[in-house]
Amino acid sequence: MGKQRSPRSPRPEFQKGEIASGMKDNYQTRCSDNWRRMAGGDHCRWNSKTLLLHGLRSDSSKYGSCRGIYVGKKHLWLQKHLRTILVMFGFMSFLLLLDSLMVSFFDFANHQHGAANNNSSGFQDRISYINKRQSPVQMYDRLLNLASSALAEREIKQESSNFWAEPYRQASLWKPCADRKVMSNQGKSVKTNGYILASANGGLNQQRVAICNAVAVAYLLNATLVIPKFLYSNVWNDPSQFGDIYQEDYFMNMMKDEINIVKELPAHLKSLDMEAIGSQITDSDLVKEATASDYIKIVHPILQRNGVVHFLGYGNRLGFDPFPSDIQRLRCKCNFHALKFVPKIQKVGSLLVRRIRKYNAERSNLDKQLLGKFIHNSEDHDAARGSTKYLALHLRFEVDMVAYSLCEFGGGEDERRELGAYRETHFPLLLERLKKSPPISPTDLRKLGRCPLTPEEAALVLAGLGFKSGTYIYLAGSHVYGGDSRMNPFTRLYPNLVTKENLLSPSELAPFRNFSSQLAALDFIACATADVFAMTDSGSQLSSMVSGFRTYYGGGHAPTLRPNKKRLAAILSENDTIGWSTFENKVKKMIEEGQKADMRKYGRSIYRHPRCPGCMCKHHQPFAS
Repeated sequence: MGKQRSPRSPRPEFQKGEIASGMKDNYQTRCSDNWRRMAGGDHCRWNSKTLLLHGLRSDSSKYGSCRGIYVGKKHLWLQKHLRTILVMFGFMSFLLLLDSLMVSFFDFANHQHGAANNNSSGFQDRISYINKRQSPVQMYDRLLNLASSALAEREIKQESSNFWAEPYRQASLWKPCADRKVMSNQGKSVKTNGYILASANGGLNQQRVAICNAVAVAYLLNATLVIPKFLYSNVWNDPSQFGDIYQEDYFMNMMKDEINIVKELPAHLKSLDMEAIGSQITDSDLVKEATASDYIKIVHPILQRNGVVHFLGYGNRLGFDPFPSDIQRLRCKCNFHALKFVPKIQKVGSLLVRRIRKYNAERSNLDKQLLGKFIHNSEDHDAARGSTKYLALHLRFEVDMVAYSLCEFGGGEDERRELGAYRETHFPLLLERLKKSPPISPTDLRKLGRCPLTPEEAALVLAGLGFKSGTYIYLAGSHVYGGDSRMNPFTRLYPNLVTKENLLSPSELAPFRNFSSQLAALDFIACATADVFAMTDSGSQLSSMVSGFRTYYGGGHAPTLRPNKKRLAAILSENDTIGWSTFENKVKKMIEEGQKADMRKYGRSIYRHPRCPGCMCKHHQPFAS
């Protein structure tokens, strides 16, 4: 509303009983004479005040008469100017009404604009009720207030976080070498055992894992790989195929010395019914993370008999150990060297990165690998509004993950009812399993570290690590359950939050609108090239692939922050009593332990932990630490 105007103070009124009509003519003559002598209306009023004082001392009847004549003149004045007064009051009332209408109009316009921004920024979920306007949902009010005070103090002292850099020097000793030439490798066999066709399911990063595993299996079985197909999913709603995301010719050329790769099956095999001839391999045929002996025992005979094998819904059905180093090297070479995004994605990815940071920021090896020739594009004036440093955050708090976790997040009965309804619609098998197993309370699930981190918890971790309130943060994914009500605690501490939806124009995003995997590729680029990458779920495929890419090409200068959800839950359980300095120390210790530059442990993903023989090479330190 407009600024409220103060009402005018009313003039004091005299009582009618005080008017002495017998003295009217005498006072009127005297006052008129005084008026002519003094030539000023104020003096008449001053003279009446003199008579008033005199009347109080000596003659009350004279005082009453004079006052009555004064009131009579006042009434005459009011009658003369009544129309003018009414017009003025009418005009003022019109202005007030106009002011109210204008404010209402702009409030409505701002509401509509805000709703449009919410839709474009990506803070909407996959079901309509999540977009309801709600009050902020907070679970840790006390810690949030402590964090707010700490950030304000840090701004005054101009303190910066130590987590902008890798804490361990040995991280820089590991160098990429999966593409090196191996003398013992005499190249692929001239004759192959047949063709391998893989149809990958899932999103961008699940598909990426499937491609690299298919390369390894083709090498293991001495088969020719057909460029993998991507299955259409009602979850991802993306019809993209390999060539829509990755450069096919580059991929084939990079791997040509290792395995045979073709774009299509030969004509005589295309018409075969794979299931009918027994060449279709599904989850029921191969266990999750199968070993090399499983493939030789189960798949190799089918390949020799039919000349083709189709892995349907292929993903993580290839383990990481025990495998010889040459197969591990092929998987790394495929993931880190052979899979290049198509120019369309590289171009917009480059634009996105330059919008986040200044265009003249120092280029890294990560930029070169992900952006190709577009790294040297002409300067973008929009980028000058960005920051030279930014933190990318993969906040996994989508409705499907939240509902599947069976945890509670402070939303009360409304939240329980909404997530219960979502589970009934989307996860009926989960509900059936729950009926057959002992129940675990949401409190116990949180203690075990099985609950997704909320935006509020993510903000508290960043504050505990010393990142200032003005930190420029890129949010990947951005389909946050609860929308603004959930993001409010985060943006309260860190307001400089951006997404691809509000950094890129609608026309720039238009070619990717109906292709979730291509949109995910833009997030991949923005996260991998960030100065710091923070995740909330270390089991996420995007987080795993991005962190591995940063390890491989980061040169020890691309820190990744991985919270231990079980330890963090224990720290946050002290919300009512813990001091801020203690909270900071515990959070910093938790993150530092997750940043150790150790070799990949047995059974761990080579895509996430590439520091191992066959993938990366460790060089001796040329100087003392």
